[in-house]
Amino acid sequence: MGRSARWMAIAIVAAGLTGCVERRFLVESNPAGAAVFVNGDFKGTTPVSVPFTYYGKYEITLARDGFDTHSFSTQLRRPWFEFFPLDFFAENVYPLHLQDNHRLHFDLQPLTQQRAEDVLNQANGLRQKGLGIGNDQIPIDN
Repeated sequence: MGRSARWMAIAIVAAGLTGCVERRFLVESNPAGAAVFVNGDFKGTTPVSVPFTYYGKYEITLARDGFDTHSFSTQLRRPWFEFFPLDFFAENVYPLHLQDNHRLHFDLQPLTQQRAEDVLNQANGLRQKGLGIGNDQIPIDN
């Protein structure tokens, strides 16, 4: 009885001392307040801290009024303690909390409004191109 109780106590203490790795990346933008989409899912507005479970490629899209919406592709790399066989000990044995934080900073570009004259020239060019297409080249479905 005493021996089994001792093993049970050791098992409970060992279970309480298991490791934990927390993975997050912080998305910041200049200016702040941009909507953040990670792989198409809305995560909040910058600055926003996003938890993740796997390392690899992420598609981050930032959108804000008055600025160009832009997508950025980023590669999150593993830290040294996430390579085999160290990852087993970091995740399951190491008794302290490990954090893997990545900081991603993006500069947003203001929208550039085209001049009315340029838009009109483009429209006239397209009109001329359309007039140059003969009726015999347009397929008609009956």
